[in-house]
Amino acid sequence: MHRVIFHPHDAPESFLSPAYARRAMSKPAPSHRLPDEEMSPEIAYQLIHDELLLDGQERLNLATFVTTWMEKEARDLMVESLPKNLIDKDEYPQTAEIEQRCVSILARLFHARPTDSPLGTSTLGSSEAAMLAGLAFKWRWRKRRLAAGLPADRPNLVMGTNVQVVWEKFCRYFEVEPRLISVTPGCYVTTPTGASTYVDENSIGVIGILGTTMTGEYEPIEAIHDELVRWGQAKGWEVPLHIDAASGGFIAPFLEPHLRWDFRLPLVQSINVSGHKYGFVYPGVGWVLWRSQEAVPEELIFRVNYLGSEMPTFGLNFSRSGAPVVGQYYNFLRLGRAGYTRILQAMRETALFLSDRIAKMGPFDLVSDGSQIPAFAFKLKNLPSEAAFDLSEKLRERGWQVPAYTMPPDAQAVAVLRIVVREGFSRDMADHFLADLHRALGSWEGKPTVRPGRRATRFHH
Repeated sequence: MHRVIFHPHDAPESFLSPAYARRAMSKPAPSHRLPDEEMSPEIAYQLIHDELLLDGQERLNLATFVTTWMEKEARDLMVESLPKNLIDKDEYPQTAEIEQRCVSILARLFHARPTDSPLGTSTLGSSEAAMLAGLAFKWRWRKRRLAAGLPADRPNLVMGTNVQVVWEKFCRYFEVEPRLISVTPGCYVTTPTGASTYVDENSIGVIGILGTTMTGEYEPIEAIHDELVRWGQAKGWEVPLHIDAASGGFIAPFLEPHLRWDFRLPLVQSINVSGHKYGFVYPGVGWVLWRSQEAVPEELIFRVNYLGSEMPTFGLNFSRSGAPVVGQYYNFLRLGRAGYTRILQAMRETALFLSDRIAKMGPFDLVSDGSQIPAFAFKLKNLPSEAAFDLSEKLRERGWQVPAYTMPPDAQAVAVLRIVVREGFSRDMADHFLADLHRALGSWEGKPTVRPGRRATRFHH
C-alpha cells in the first residue's frame, strides 16, 4: 500500500488561506482598469461588500423618500424578475400584463373614468414620468396653436420654485420657459392667485405638487384648479394641470380619500407618482397616467418592430428590468386598500410624534408637522442658518442622515432640517433618534460651531 504524502504547496490557495490572507485580499483591488486575471466569485463579492460598508446605513437615512425596506417575499419575486427586460413584451407577456394591471389599479385609485380610456405607463421613476407628461403638454399646446394659425415658438410652464429639480431640467432640455412662482418665508407652496398671475396664452400647463419635497406639504390643488377655471373663462383659454404626486399619490387616496386633487378635477390631464416612494418598492419605478388617450399626442408614441412584433412605446428609456413593476404588483396584492391605509397611518403617527417632541425641545420651530406627507421640516430659533448644517453633521456621527438645506429664492435666508418617515422606521427607532438629537444639542453647550459660508443650495431628494 502506497502512502500519499500531501505537500502544503500543492493545495489550492483557498484551502490554505483564511479569507483575508488570500493574495487578492492583500493588495489593492483594481479600481480604474480591468484586472489582468479573474478572481473567485467569493473574493469579488467580499471586496465589493466590504467597500460598500463605507456607505451610510440606509435604514438610518432620514433624508430620502425612497423605499429602503421590503418583505422577503417581495425581494424574492424581484430577484426572480431581474433578468426580464420589460420592453420585451412578446417574450415576457405576463410581466407586460402585470404592468397594465398596475396602470389600471392606479387609474381607478386616481378616479379616472373608464369611459375616457385612461392611458399610463411605468417609468424608471417620477423624473422620467415628469418628462413624458411635460412633452405631452408641449406637443398638445403646439398642435392647438398651429391649428389656430398662431405662433408656437414661446412655450412656458408655470410652477413654484418649490418644484423638484426635474421640472427645471425639463424646461431646459426641451426649450420651455419656466415661469417660477416664488415662495415666501412662512408659505412654501404655490397659491391659487400666484398660479393664475403667471399664466398666459403660451402656457403649456401648470404644475401642482401633492407633497413638496422641502416640507412635505400638499399644495391647495383644488383651489388652484378653480382659480384656473375662472381665469380661463375670463380669457377664453384653457390651461391644463399636471399633478406631481411623486410622494402624495400613494398617501392621499388612503388617508384623505375625499381630498380632490386628481382626475375628479376636469383640468387635471396627467399625474405622476413614485412607486419607489410611498408605493413601498425598491428603486426604481415610477408611473405616469393621463386622463384619456387623447391627452397623449399620437406623434409621441413610437411603434417599434422588435423581437417579433410591433410594440407601441412612449418613454425616454428602452431596456430595463421588470423587477420593480413586479414588486409594485406584489404590494398591491399583498396590502390592498386596508394594508396601505394601516401602514401609512402608522407612519403618519410616528411623524407627528417626532415633530411634536422636537417642537417641545425648545430650540426649534416647526416649518411643517408631518400631518400630510409623513415628513416634516424644522428650523433652529435665534441662530444663524449655518447652525442647521452643524447639527446635521453632529447627527451623522451617530449614523443618522438628516439633511440641512436653505429654502428657494426669496426664502433662502431660512435653513431647515427635514425628517422623512418611511416603512421600517418604528417608534422605537424614533425614540433612539430623539435621544441622539438631545445628545447632539448638548454637545454644543449652548453655542454651536458656526462656520461662515456653510450654506447649502436647495435640496433635491
